[in-house]
Amino acid sequence: MTACAIEPSAGHEDGDGAEPTGCALSADGAYAARLASAGDSWFPERWTLDGPEPYAVPLPRNQPEEPGTEVQPMTDGRVLIHRLVAGRHAFSLLYPTGPGTGELPLGAIECPDPAARLRLLPPAPGGERAYALAVGRRSTAVWLVAGGTFGPRQLAELPGRCSGGVWLDPAGRLLALDRETGGPTKTVVVDLERGGEVSPLLQIAADSDDRLLLADHDSGLLIVRSDAPSPGQDRLGWGVLGSTLPVRFPECLRLRDCAVTPFAIQPGQVLTPESCAVALRVDGPAGSWVAVWRPAERRVHHLPAPEGWLAGTGLWTPEGVLRLPYATEVVPCGVAQVSPPGAAVPVPEPGEESGREAGGRTACTTAAPGHPPEPGPATAPGPAAEPAPPAPSTPRPVPLQQAPLGRLVTN
Repeated sequence: MTACAIEPSAGHEDGDGAEPTGCALSADGAYAARLASAGDSWFPERWTLDGPEPYAVPLPRNQPEEPGTEVQPMTDGRVLIHRLVAGRHAFSLLYPTGPGTGELPLGAIECPDPAARLRLLPPAPGGERAYALAVGRRSTAVWLVAGGTFGPRQLAELPGRCSGGVWLDPAGRLLALDRETGGPTKTVVVDLERGGEVSPLLQIAADSDDRLLLADHDSGLLIVRSDAPSPGQDRLGWGVLGSTLPVRFPECLRLRDCAVTPFAIQPGQVLTPESCAVALRVDGPAGSWVAVWRPAERRVHHLPAPEGWLAGTGLWTPEGVLRLPYATEVVPCGVAQVSPPGAAVPVPEPGEESGREAGGRTACTTAAPGHPPEPGPATAPGPAAEPAPPAPSTPRPVPLQQAPLGRLVTN
């Protein structure tokens, strides 16, 4: 029995009441979309990012949107909108038409299970299709909601509850999901061109919770979160798609009293995953800021976030420039260009860090009040840096014996 059933499109009613967060970027980075506010009401807004100067185009309809409404830009400039309509999930494409906004209804999905939750998946490679994940009590369905021939269509259904969603190939065929079926969470791959065929991807230890956060098509770099090296404590780690080496968990990615969330990987670094820059959102008691880390380094570079940063949103250019969208009263549509320091530390030897860093010490520091600057020399003014939390005294091994990434079949 499927988690949701297709229904004709319908009008707009109440959403789920969630507050809108950040914005979404198109697959090629040319557009962004978000819910912007006008007093107490919300409306979709499309940003154009690939021109000389970024600019925003409002896409309001006849009535304000609910805060829980989702928007996602397509590579052709249209904006997909997901509304909750009388218990159904309605999808439409919005586009500017002179002084107004055009809307192309795509249909709706009804979830008979009131406990089911449906959300858009991250933009798929190519940018011509969009997908959604419907999570029920006992199963999860993957839906094609834009780019199909006859409206929304269910492509796959998996036993268990799934979260996440990372695309593993440039064709938009292989989707990685984090699945829980009554035990530990493990990452699996869903082949959308083989009827939703499922295969394991990330199983670090038998009883560990293993999740895939980001993947880069060019280099094969994977960023994961797992409690395998420290039971009961999630750690950030990295591996390479197709590699037989274990996932590594650098000590410098453990920031005391801070939540660290990776949100973008530098593209274009073919065959050199260790040199890819990874952008991190750091949330601490003093606020949120940006950090940059590379697998080849044993330190994290802390950078101030631009005022009004749409936190957790950004993209890399192949040349290593980080572009961060922001909005303020003075600049309602802006993109900050950040050029972090280049990689300067040699690539660690294979096996040097597996579960913990060699030597147990790093150049990483915890957050200073406000947006922390790049850590300076020991004699620099300002608050003294605290050492990184010590690594567990008996780290658990984290080989990929149960699911070596190199066995992923893509043909």
